Amino acid sequence: MRALISWAMPHLIVVPILLPLITAGCMLALGEGRRPLKSAMSTISGLLNLGVVLVLAWWVLENGPVVYLPGNWPAPFGIVLVADQLSVLMVLLSVVIGICALFYSSARWEKAGVHFHPLGQLQVMGLSGAFLTGDLFNLFVFFEILLAASYGLLLHGSGRPRVSAAVHYVAINIAASSLFLVGATTLYGVTGTLTMAHLAQRVLEVPEADRWLLHTGSGVLAVAFLTKAGAWPLNFWLVPAYRSATAPVAAFFALLTKVGVYAILRLSTLLYAGQSETYGRTSLLAFGTITAAFGALGMLGSKRLASITAFSIAVSSGTLLAALSFRSEAVTGGAIFYLVSSTIGISALFLLTDVVERWRNSGSTDPDEAPFLSARFLEVENVNLDDDEERLVGRPIPASIAFLALAFMTFALIIAGLPPLSSFLAKSLMLSEAMALPAVSGALQGQVWLFVAVLLGTGLMSLITLSRAGIRNFWSSVHRDPPMLRLAEGLPVAVLLLVSIALTVAAGPVTRYAQQIARELHDPASYAEAVLSAATVPPPAKKRSDVEVEEVVP
Repeated sequence: MRALISWAMPHLIVVPILLPLITAGCMLALGEGRRPLKSAMSTISGLLNLGVVLVLAWWVLENGPVVYLPGNWPAPFGIVLVADQLSVLMVLLSVVIGICALFYSSARWEKAGVHFHPLGQLQVMGLSGAFLTGDLFNLFVFFEILLAASYGLLLHGSGRPRVSAAVHYVAINIAASSLFLVGATTLYGVTGTLTMAHLAQRVLEVPEADRWLLHTGSGVLAVAFLTKAGAWPLNFWLVPAYRSATAPVAAFFALLTKVGVYAILRLSTLLYAGQSETYGRTSLLAFGTITAAFGALGMLGSKRLASITAFSIAVSSGTLLAALSFRSEAVTGGAIFYLVSSTIGISALFLLTDVVERWRNSGSTDPDEAPFLSARFLEVENVNLDDDEERLVGRPIPASIAFLALAFMTFALIIAGLPPLSSFLAKSLMLSEAMALPAVSGALQGQVWLFVAVLLGTGLMSLITLSRAGIRNFWSSVHRDPPMLRLAEGLPVAVLLLVSIALTVAAGPVTRYAQQIARELHDPASYAEAVLSAATVPPPAKKRSDVEVEEVVP
């Protein structure tokens, strides 16, 4: 049985890529109608994908990286897919958020345009491929797939704000893709390979006279990834695009900036070794610090909840970039934990923002289906009333408002990084490990204190902003009807809320898992050996009749 599982396991790597592609193709074949069927297909495909990724994650945790050679050509000569702990974790995060976002869209947003669910499936495909690929060229291919899908999703629902934001979004991503090609071409010219595992070996063999070319290529590549990660000053597109996108699309887009962060994390541990170990560290810390400060100030100056949530993405990306600048195994472990926690919190807050803003603007939501939570007040007997027959004590809170308020409070604490939730634990881990780094120089010690100031300062400004938004939306004395949540609106938020609580309750195992991922990342030799030693499948044995025919035919 174990032999059968071992044989089938490498083939599971392609499922997160092929399953969304096949689902999208079937949806397109159905035409524009049949939205309930497409929504059901999307949910079923996502749940199947989730099961496959969980099995793959278990196998990788127990047995190490899984390498798949689609063309049966050994690396570095052929295409290679690699499932290690980091890539599987990112695929798992993409699938969970994708399921919640696409299920949420069935409440209303799937009807705002054409081909929403096929584009969503292609987005999942591009994200999964970007995380699982083992070479730079296919990373570029999957980048373009997910970006092409994101162009359509951003325009979903039309309207002048979305079109205007999409123009800037498309232009900056095309420019970043061009830089990606330039950087990858330069690296290929100096190393002779684009396979990531092979790059980890070849960069150590680059002659000193050509090292400037290696640094130039990796620097151009870093600019492309920083642009996609939403780093300052090339993140002017981020807030308008995320603010104007529909709620499920914005929740999906919270993952896109993390693709750039993932690429920087992956390549920095592979390329920057030996004489290039310290290359770019100061610049990355500067970009991360300014990006986080820019996002925090933007949150502080915003009033709309959608704008606040969009700026929080810049805070998250900046914090991660600043943490990765230390290239420390211990700090990286905390950064991985923070990446998962903050991404889930931001995605859920985008979904929550849609319900809250619609409730404030229209007074209530008007579901056509069975509600997730009704607006009915909890009945209280024998309650004293004043002259206007208002309750003096024991005034009940509608269940729907209580759910929205508690969910908002939870996600606000996650984004601000306050106790007792998971992002606070991740930030504490990053802080403690950064301050425990050996102070080999005054410059490093100064960088550590700058990092501490960034984490504490952005957390304080996020707390002020989100507290103000909570008071405005839930505590202000505005007379309006309580909302009624549809099942498709409340269930995804509840799922992400439970995942966030689970990350907090299981903080110990999650922290150890993140630290194990960091150890694997900072050991590029083991990664290179696993990929480059992957064996091809031998051709099937020839039958005796085939051999006789070959002997007869000259």
